Amino acid sequence: MAAPTTRTIDGHRIRLTSLDKVMYPSTGLTKAGVIDYVTQVAPHLLRHAQGRPATRKRWIDGVGTARKPGETFFHKNLDDDAPSWMTARSLRHRDHTNRYPLLDTLSSVVWFVQRGALEFHVPQWRYGARGKHLNPDRVVIDLDPDAGLDLSAVAEIAFAVREALAEEGVESVPVTSGSKGIHVYGALDQKRSSDEVTEWVRDIAGGLASAHARTVTATMSNAARAGRVLIDWSQNRASKSTVAPYSLRGRLRPWVACPRTWDELGQSGLSQLEHHEVVDLLADRGDPLASITGDT
Repeated sequence: MAAPTTRTIDGHRIRLTSLDKVMYPSTGLTKAGVIDYVTQVAPHLLRHAQGRPATRKRWIDGVGTARKPGETFFHKNLDDDAPSWMTARSLRHRDHTNRYPLLDTLSSVVWFVQRGALEFHVPQWRYGARGKHLNPDRVVIDLDPDAGLDLSAVAEIAFAVREALAEEGVESVPVTSGSKGIHVYGALDQKRSSDEVTEWVRDIAGGLASAHARTVTATMSNAARAGRVLIDWSQNRASKSTVAPYSLRGRLRPWVACPRTWDELGQSGLSQLEHHEVVDLLADRGDPLASITGDT
């Protein structure tokens, strides 16, 4: 077992342990490798996660194997023993309140990775400067395929979503989710509430389901999803979250929720990407999702 070490990140000292622990047995990726990955993609991961309440999924002993999946822990509240420099905000749900951390610095991301966090999920809205819950600045449409459908079939629906959003004056960017499907993000002007955006996307999903009835559904039931791609509009609700772009996924391989270009989505052999492929793509062509966040 590797000896504990201390690293200073953003001026904060973070104690790192078990850096040689294998988090992805299928590839041998260790905790040290995960920290190296999030460090390399931090400018992009933080761009899309900053100011948003972060839910974490932890695999303390790694993701496991196909025969023995790793145990998963789902965390919303900031840990009781979190360092004082970590920023958090309260969010009122229907019958309770959670105090979520904000992923505003690399140090916060590394601190959570040290604790086994692999996935970071955030909503489509941010907190304002004074902690006010702002209207959503982006829309997300989650395309979730039924078992047996490959990613190219999902990509065909993503192009239909792109066209539907373009008709509404919304530029969009696809993200291969690192799991089964594709997320399509679009920039919003923050003039509509989460409820209003949700109903708007629900109408778009219903229209696409009617136009592509053999391949698309906007209904969550298993019977309706058989052989189809589900257009999940619900992740635009204020209480819902979506895996953050550039977050790793807790799958058998270290796949990433990776923003793609539309040209990439149309190429043959489309697949989910592993962490090292994402780093190479970023170095080669930058972050496609930056185009709808106002960054370059």
